[in-house]
Amino acid sequence: MKSGLPIAALFQVSLPNAARPAVVTVGILYFAVIVGISIWAARRTRTANDFFAAGKGIGLIALTVASVSVSVSGFAFIGGPGFIYAVGLGAMYIVLPAAVTNVMGAWVLAKRMRLLGEARSLITIPDAIGARYRSRAAQGLSAIAIMVGIVGYMATNALAMGVVINAIFDVGLGWGIWIGMGVTLAYSASGGILAGIYNDVFQGTLMAAASVLVFLFVLRFGGGLGDISRTILAHDPALLGPWGKITPLAALSFFFIFSMGSLGQPQAVHKYYMLRDPLQLKWYPLLKTVGLILVLLLYFGVGVGVKAFVLDGRLAPLTSPDQATPALLLNVTPIVLAALVFSGVAAATMSAANSFINIGAAIVTHDLPIAFGRRVANELRWGRAVTVLIAIAAAVTAQRSGAMVAFLGIFGWGLFASTLVPALAVGLNWQGATRSGAMASIATGLVVTLALETAAYFKAFTFPAGVTASAVAMVASFLVFFVVSWLTRGHAPAQLDPDVRLVMEL
Repeated sequence: MKSGLPIAALFQVSLPNAARPAVVTVGILYFAVIVGISIWAARRTRTANDFFAAGKGIGLIALTVASVSVSVSGFAFIGGPGFIYAVGLGAMYIVLPAAVTNVMGAWVLAKRMRLLGEARSLITIPDAIGARYRSRAAQGLSAIAIMVGIVGYMATNALAMGVVINAIFDVGLGWGIWIGMGVTLAYSASGGILAGIYNDVFQGTLMAAASVLVFLFVLRFGGGLGDISRTILAHDPALLGPWGKITPLAALSFFFIFSMGSLGQPQAVHKYYMLRDPLQLKWYPLLKTVGLILVLLLYFGVGVGVKAFVLDGRLAPLTSPDQATPALLLNVTPIVLAALVFSGVAAATMSAANSFINIGAAIVTHDLPIAFGRRVANELRWGRAVTVLIAIAAAVTAQRSGAMVAFLGIFGWGLFASTLVPALAVGLNWQGATRSGAMASIATGLVVTLALETAAYFKAFTFPAGVTASAVAMVASFLVFFVVSWLTRGHAPAQLDPDVRLVMEL
């Protein structure tokens, strides 16, 4: 989940020659639609507000579908089913918080960010932090933290695109990376986030339909959930236990990380600025939850279905849990549906990459200059230029597809959660939060996440069962945020502008 699509999973994807023509045809058609949407969006992108925040004119349905698409990315189709296959129902604790997160996102963040964006003409997440605490330093520090996370995400997503495109078109990993990044760059640099939003809508709609169809094929092939469950219970009953094959602490840790941590993921939170009418937010939790249920049918259905099919001998044993989705698609479903899912995985990595390219460009051309008191004269022009540089840097880094990319990819989710959730999600709802508390929590999240993940990666120590670096960093960041804010509580009233206070009280 940290980097959208597990790198190990992607290296396992290999299409048989008989399936390649259909997959290639669907892939070309898929990318042709993406290019068409990008050309349309480019014609509507005239200002920095259009480029970074879609002109704040996106309807609720489009915003919801795009948010679902970027929330699940390729993980729901490759890594997620493999996780279910390996550990059973314990893997569901990653996705169970979705409804809680959607409600909190709408009530805690979306309304306040949208209204604050309207009042202050804000277009980035660090903008909101800077406005909340009357601090360019807080804006700059949060921008740096986000940029560190983006480095890892961009490297892993570029590599993911390369591997999937190579699996579809057989062009080689290097060319796959450059083709994928080239297509992404085409709509990132021209249409900005507007192109990304409507490509996400297209991709999310097709993937929801594909997910439902795959789930129905699993049920038909397996004789229904009853027969699938009986097969698993007869051979490996622990998989269907309340915790699956993980410990209760690990399951609850997943729930905590993905319920609270989702409020700090910039690729999703940034989209709140784009909603045309904030009054429509009352429908957002319901619509997004329904959308996630549809998309995650594949996540659950493929995981338990393939497990049952392997146990009763209808599918050969997998060489890796992440082979669950490819094995099912290439042996059970029609090849056109398999082609749609494989193309959708490539498109999902592109949409994730586009979001991070856009956010990274905004940090370089908007947030950091503001933090240093030197605003860029033409943010749209420089934003497009920086977009190109970020894409090239990501592609070059991805070419080094070994330890360095894997190392960079470990930081993303936990780093965003620990650095942004207290300062942003709590700070926009608690008037007692202070500038010192926010900056201390951001710095704590950044340092603790990098230190723990680096130590774990180099095997300097091993976490106890069920404990993760993300959870430890989030808890540390929250504690520091509340303690420092309490110690500096006398400064809180002076650090809250009247218009920000009004937005928080609405």
